[in-house]
Amino acid sequence: MFAAVRHASRSGAFALRAAHRATPAARVLRPTPFVRTLITKKYTEDHEAVVYDDQTQLGTVTITDYAQSSLGDVVYVELPQPGTEIAQGDQIGAVESVKAASDIFAPISGTVEEINETLNDQPALLNKSPEEKGWLCKIKVSDPSELDKLMTEEEYKKHCESDH
Repeated sequence: MFAAVRHASRSGAFALRAAHRATPAARVLRPTPFVRTLITKKYTEDHEAVVYDDQTQLGTVTITDYAQSSLGDVVYVELPQPGTEIAQGDQIGAVESVKAASDIFAPISGTVEEINETLNDQPALLNKSPEEKGWLCKIKVSDPSELDKLMTEEEYKKHCESDH
């Protein structure tokens, strides 16, 4: 009886080994290239922020939560035209609220690639989600080293605390 079981298990093992040999292409693992993307968020003293993606070289410009809370209810947003060449520190737009109006300055140099058209119809997005859905424009950055002149999150928090 044990001989019959041993024979059956050997033939089953042989069938498994044969099945593995028959499909070598299915088991080939192809290495995927490792791509490292660095996303950096920096702040200006004027309460703008830029989220820079080093792979696409795009910087997404926003106002900070601190800025939107200081402004109050936003009623109008003026944005630059796509294709506009800008330099760090240039005025690129304005935000008007029930309390005040404030200019928007470019945190980084480059070319405006895209603007957030949604803000034309829904300027209150700047109050609801200033650093995500309420982004202002995307800039193709011409000089990433300018990011070094901007503040880190910790430095920006200290700056806001000293503003009081």
